[in-house]
Amino acid sequence: MSVAEIRVRGVRLVLEPCGAVWWPERRALLVADLHFEKGSAYARRGALLPPWDTAATLARLEAAVERRAPKLVVSLGDAFHDRHGPASLMDGARTRLAALARGRDWLWLSGNHDPLPPRDLGGEAAAALELDGLHLRHAPGPDVAGEIAGHLHPKARLATSRVRVVRPCFAGDGNRLLLPAFGSFTGGLNALHPAIAGLFPAGFDAWLLGERRVFRVPHARLRPEQALYHTLHEELEHGSE
Repeated sequence: MSVAEIRVRGVRLVLEPCGAVWWPERRALLVADLHFEKGSAYARRGALLPPWDTAATLARLEAAVERRAPKLVVSLGDAFHDRHGPASLMDGARTRLAALARGRDWLWLSGNHDPLPPRDLGGEAAAALELDGLHLRHAPGPDVAGEIAGHLHPKARLATSRVRVVRPCFAGDGNRLLLPAFGSFTGGLNALHPAIAGLFPAGFDAWLLGERRVFRVPHARLRPEQALYHTLHEELEHGSE
């Protein structure tokens, strides 16, 4: 596996192909937008999706934890797709989550989908975390130096004469870093959308997630998404809040 590194306000962070961030000096693993039980949330609204999103996301999270053996895990909000998510967990998934949190510090940050993070799965809940000059939270705010956030589900479209690909991505400029959504059923917002690009007035780099490595691409090489995709994304992601 090939990873990439970025420094945010001087702090070295490792970007992994699974979409997690590894903070070596703190032995901390950061993930954003797990959206556990998104399938069951859609089912309650009559949109039937295969009910395997939680199992798939949990398996990837277990692999990331096993690989790094972190002392601290931080979920940057929207760990569950809605307030019913924790109660919808099957017993097996609940047991696996509790096992992951056992023996290490685990912090659930609140998100817009889950303003009250789970309190019976191990770990602690908080609105945000400030550590070593970095500000960890769910949604990015204006002009916050050293911010690490999720919420926007950045995804990059790269189109050249030789390759056309759309992949989840990190987006950062050394002052702020946005994480891709870690959840299996999560959609994405094009990194050139004003909601993302507007956070980086001097430009940014995107780190696209591959199967085994992370690919760094300057924002000038990215392409906007088609209008139809934007409309569908807004309906699926924000219509369910």
